[in-house]
Amino acid sequence: MTDDYIRGNPDAITALVEYGDYHSRECAAANRVIDIVMDEFPDSIRFVFRNLPRDRRSETLAPAEAAESVGCHAGNAAFWRLHAIVFENQDALEIDDLLGYAEAAGGDPRKVAEDLASGAMRTRVLRHVDDAARAGITDVPAFFLNGRRFSALWSDVDAFVAALRRGNPIPS
Repeated sequence: MTDDYIRGNPDAITALVEYGDYHSRECAAANRVIDIVMDEFPDSIRFVFRNLPRDRRSETLAPAEAAESVGCHAGNAAFWRLHAIVFENQDALEIDDLLGYAEAAGGDPRKVAEDLASGAMRTRVLRHVDDAARAGITDVPAFFLNGRRFSALWSDVDAFVAALRRGNPIPS
């Protein structure tokens, strides 16, 4: 997608995409692994997170919609700050919590509140869900490396890094 928020080098030839859910403990664990991977390859990987909430009720879509709103209004860096904050605070994802996190990430909580109330970002989130369904993804986290399903063990950092090195021209 051309409107993805990118972590790392936007011009990197290696693209790693995760489909994930802000309510998933596994995705929070994967986020910690991705932090290590991105520290290992800061200029060699373009990382993208796409939303795949397991539950489609509005209250469970709210963290994804808030992240998309912050990114839309405050930019790429704010999106990634909110992304990290939400994963660090999975036990507190009510609307008021999300608005506070949006402000802490550099977003405007009023705009995020408006977007949440109107569902302005829901179409974008559901587009991610549709893309995942077309790719046959049924559970999270799910990774793609340069457009192909990446099935390496994501929970083992060393195995993840080794698989990335084997599958791509990533400099050591």
